[in-house]
Amino acid sequence: MSQVTAEAVYKNFTQLGSNERARFFALLASPSTQGENFSHDQVFGHLAEDEFTALEAAEYLGVSISTFRRHVSHGRIRASGEVGRNQLFATKHLKAFKRSLQDVKARGIAVAAS
Repeated sequence: MSQVTAEAVYKNFTQLGSNERARFFALLASPSTQGENFSHDQVFGHLAEDEFTALEAAEYLGVSISTFRRHVSHGRIRASGEVGRNQLFATKHLKAFKRSLQDVKARGIAVAAS
């Protein structure tokens, strides 16, 4: 009997389209897994050194691809590598940029409320 490994699951996961990845995360959030406490590192730790395509990065940031490209053209986000004509973006840089976007939104809401 063959045992499923984390590496095999991850390999299959990386081959999923973005809609299927979203469904995967929805399944993880379902009540059947609520009794288990997974840390952020347990779920996303393997992505810490990963790189995203522009489309994946835009999805992660919750912006359109055109907005993402505008951030890149203004130098707010820099590519960490290239494969052919496609730029790749480091997870750690995207995470930091997402935090900065959230900080700007929070400050804007605080100013509007005062």
